[in-house]
Amino acid sequence: MKLIKSIVRPNRVDDVRQALEKMNIPGMTVTEVRGHGRQKGHTAIYRGKEYNVTLLPKVEIEVVVQDNQAEDVVAAIVQAARTGEIGDGRVFVTHVEHSYNIRTGERDV
Repeated sequence: MKLIKSIVRPNRVDDVRQALEKMNIPGMTVTEVRGHGRQKGHTAIYRGKEYNVTLLPKVEIEVVVQDNQAEDVVAAIVQAARTGEIGDGRVFVTHVEHSYNIRTGERDV
């Protein structure tokens, strides 16, 4: 199994969710996060004062899929999240050694 973790713009979450639903991905975890990469934040004005915003709001989407689905899922996420501008996000793929169902205690293969 593979854990696919993607960091995307908040306004692209619904597009990614819909793309994953079309692929019959049964579940996902969505978390609001803050961070920066090449974008490095921006300058904003609040009550007449200028300040630097270095940690930008992003959304982290995590899904666990079978090994043979991983490349297709990554492609769907990238296509759904891409705007072509700096700050579109990243996708990370890691190996999942074991998974357990908490309710039943069963180990997934």
